[in-house]
Amino acid sequence: MAKGKYQEWKTPEGLLKIEGWARDGLTDERIAENIGINRDTLYRWKKEHSDISDALKRGKEVIDRQVENALLKRALGYQYEEVKEKTEGGLVTERTVTVKEVVPDVTAQIFWLKNRKPEEWRDKRQIEHSGEVSEKLADVMDQLGGEGLEE
Repeated sequence: MAKGKYQEWKTPEGLLKIEGWARDGLTDERIAENIGINRDTLYRWKKEHSDISDALKRGKEVIDRQVENALLKRALGYQYEEVKEKTEGGLVTERTVTVKEVVPDVTAQIFWLKNRKPEEWRDKRQIEHSGEVSEKLADVMDQLGGEGLEE
C-alpha cells in the first residue's frame, strides 16, 4: 500500500506539510500516522530520501530552538507586564500596568547545565582509584561461606 506513496510526499506541498508537523512538535510516530504509514516506513523513508529527512530536521530545529529559548528564559528568570483594564459602557475607564517577575528556576538551571556541560555537572562521575585494594572483604566473605549472596 505504501509502495511509491513517498512520491506524493516529496512534492513541495508534501514536504511543507511534513516540516510543519515537525515544527508543531508532532512525534515521528504521529507524523507517520498523518501520512498514512507506520513509523518504520517513515524511518526507512528518512534513510532513503534526504529531502524528507531534511524537512523533518528543519521543522524540528525550529521547535527545539523555541523550547531551548523558553528553558533558558525560565532558568534566568524574567519580567513581564500584566495589564488590567476596567470598562464602562464599552469604554476603558481605568488601565493598570503591573510589572511582575518570574524568579529564576533552579530546576531549569540544573537541567540546562547537566545537558550543556555534562563533564562538570552530571551526577555520575568517573573516579579513578589508585592504591591498594583491600582483600579484607573477600576474606570475611570466605569465612562466612558466602551465605546470603546470590549470583
